[in-house]
Amino acid sequence: MSPIETGSAARRRGRILNIVLWVVQILLAAFFLFQGGTKLAGSEDAVRLFTDLGAGQWLRYVTGVCEVAGAVGLLIPRLSGLAALGLLGVMAGATAGNLLTPGYHSFAAQTVVLGVVFALVAWGRRPRTRELAALVRR
Repeated sequence: MSPIETGSAARRRGRILNIVLWVVQILLAAFFLFQGGTKLAGSEDAVRLFTDLGAGQWLRYVTGVCEVAGAVGLLIPRLSGLAALGLLGVMAGATAGNLLTPGYHSFAAQTVVLGVVFALVAWGRRPRTRELAALVRR
Protein backbone atom coordinates (compact mmCIF):
# COMPACT_ATOMS: atom_id res chain seq x y z
CA MET A 1 0.00 0.00 0.00
CA SER A 2 1.44 3.40 -0.94
CA PRO A 3 1.74 6.27 1.59
CA ILE A 4 -1.12 8.06 -0.19
CA GLU A 5 -3.40 5.04 0.21
CA THR A 6 -2.35 4.69 3.87
CA GLY A 7 -3.18 8.34 4.53
CA SER A 8 -6.52 7.96 2.78
CA ALA A 9 -7.41 4.92 4.89
CA ALA A 10 -6.46 6.79 8.06
CA ARG A 11 -8.65 9.76 7.09
CA ARG A 12 -11.54 7.40 6.35
CA ARG A 13 -11.15 5.69 9.75
CA GLY A 14 -11.00 9.14 11.37
CA ARG A 15 -14.25 10.16 9.67
CA ILE A 16 -15.95 6.93 10.72
CA LEU A 17 -14.77 7.38 14.31
CA ASN A 18 -16.05 10.96 14.29
CA ILE A 19 -19.48 9.83 13.04
CA VAL A 20 -19.68 7.03 15.63
CA LEU A 21 -18.72 9.46 18.41
CA TRP A 22 -21.37 11.95 17.31
CA VAL A 23 -24.08 9.28 17.23
CA VAL A 24 -23.08 8.10 20.73
CA GLN A 25 -22.88 11.68 22.02
CA ILE A 26 -26.33 12.58 20.67
CA LEU A 27 -27.89 9.46 22.22
CA LEU A 28 -26.18 10.11 25.56
CA ALA A 29 -27.19 13.76 25.47
CA ALA A 30 -30.84 12.86 24.93
CA PHE A 31 -30.72 10.30 27.75
CA PHE A 32 -29.04 12.65 30.22
CA LEU A 33 -31.25 15.62 29.32
CA PHE A 34 -34.17 13.39 30.28
CA GLN A 35 -32.53 11.96 33.40
CA GLY A 36 -31.30 15.33 34.62
CA GLY A 37 -34.64 16.90 33.84
CA THR A 38 -36.53 14.34 35.94
CA LYS A 39 -34.20 15.05 38.86
CA LEU A 40 -34.68 18.80 38.55
CA ALA A 41 -38.45 18.42 38.14
CA GLY A 42 -38.61 16.35 41.32
CA SER A 43 -40.02 13.14 39.92
CA GLU A 44 -41.19 10.70 42.58
CA ASP A 45 -38.50 8.16 41.65
CA ALA A 46 -35.71 10.74 41.81
CA VAL A 47 -36.86 12.06 45.18
CA ARG A 48 -37.07 8.50 46.55
CA LEU A 49 -33.61 7.62 45.21
CA PHE A 50 -31.92 10.58 46.88
CA THR A 51 -33.92 10.04 50.06
CA ASP A 52 -32.69 6.42 50.12
CA LEU A 53 -29.13 7.62 49.55
CA GLY A 54 -29.47 9.73 52.68
CA ALA A 55 -27.56 12.64 51.17
CA GLY A 56 -30.48 15.04 50.97
CA GLN A 57 -32.38 16.54 48.10
CA TRP A 58 -29.67 19.14 47.45
CA LEU A 59 -27.63 16.34 45.84
CA ARG A 60 -30.55 15.59 43.50
CA TYR A 61 -30.43 19.19 42.26
CA VAL A 62 -26.64 19.18 41.88
CA THR A 63 -26.75 15.87 40.01
CA GLY A 64 -29.58 17.09 37.77
CA VAL A 65 -27.70 20.27 36.89
CA CYS A 66 -24.52 18.29 36.17
CA GLU A 67 -26.41 15.84 33.96
CA VAL A 68 -28.19 18.56 31.98
CA ALA A 69 -25.03 20.65 31.62
CA GLY A 70 -23.07 17.57 30.56
CA ALA A 71 -25.73 16.65 28.02
CA VAL A 72 -25.57 20.12 26.49
CA GLY A 73 -21.77 20.01 26.55
CA LEU A 74 -21.76 16.72 24.63
CA LEU A 75 -23.46 18.56 21.76
CA ILE A 76 -20.92 21.41 21.61
CA PRO A 77 -17.87 20.24 19.66
CA ARG A 78 -15.28 22.19 21.66
CA LEU A 79 -16.76 21.06 25.00
CA SER A 80 -17.65 17.46 24.15
CA GLY A 81 -14.55 15.81 25.62
CA LEU A 82 -14.70 17.87 28.80
CA ALA A 83 -18.42 17.13 29.15
CA ALA A 84 -17.72 13.41 28.77
CA LEU A 85 -15.12 13.64 31.54
CA GLY A 86 -17.59 15.46 33.78
CA LEU A 87 -20.29 12.87 33.18
CA LEU A 88 -17.74 10.13 33.82
CA GLY A 89 -17.32 11.70 37.26
CA VAL A 90 -21.08 11.73 37.76
CA MET A 91 -21.19 8.04 36.84
CA ALA A 92 -18.38 7.26 39.32
CA GLY A 93 -20.43 8.94 42.06
CA ALA A 94 -23.58 7.17 40.93
CA THR A 95 -21.81 3.82 40.97
CA ALA A 96 -20.56 4.42 44.51
CA GLY A 97 -24.04 5.47 45.61
CA ASN A 98 -25.60 2.42 44.00
CA LEU A 99 -23.13 0.06 45.65
CA LEU A 100 -23.51 1.66 49.09
CA THR A 101 -27.32 1.91 49.12
CA PRO A 102 -29.35 -1.24 49.84
CA GLY A 103 -31.72 -2.06 47.00
CA TYR A 104 -29.74 -0.22 44.32
CA HIS A 105 -26.82 -2.60 43.74
CA SER A 106 -28.20 -3.85 40.43
CA PHE A 107 -28.00 -0.31 38.97
CA ALA A 108 -24.23 -0.21 39.46
CA ALA A 109 -23.66 -2.25 36.29
CA GLN A 110 -25.52 0.37 34.23
CA THR A 111 -23.54 3.27 35.68
CA VAL A 112 -20.25 1.41 35.17
CA VAL A 113 -21.10 0.76 31.50
CA LEU A 114 -22.09 4.39 31.01
CA GLY A 115 -18.84 5.43 32.68
CA VAL A 116 -16.84 3.30 30.26
CA VAL A 117 -18.72 4.83 27.32
CA PHE A 118 -17.99 8.34 28.65
CA ALA A 119 -14.32 7.42 29.04
CA LEU A 120 -14.24 6.26 25.41
CA VAL A 121 -15.92 9.47 24.23
CA ALA A 122 -13.46 11.56 26.26
CA TRP A 123 -10.57 9.59 24.77
CA GLY A 124 -11.94 10.02 21.25
CA ARG A 125 -12.37 13.76 21.80
CA ARG A 126 -9.03 14.34 23.49
CA PRO A 127 -7.68 16.53 20.63
CA ARG A 128 -10.59 18.92 21.18
CA THR A 129 -10.02 18.90 24.92
CA ARG A 130 -6.34 19.74 24.34
CA GLU A 131 -7.36 22.60 22.04
CA LEU A 132 -9.73 23.91 24.71
CA ALA A 133 -6.99 23.71 27.36
CA ALA A 134 -4.59 25.60 25.08
CA LEU A 135 -7.24 28.24 24.42
CA VAL A 136 -7.87 28.72 28.15
CA ARG A 137 -4.12 29.03 28.84
CA ARG A 138 -3.79 31.91 26.36
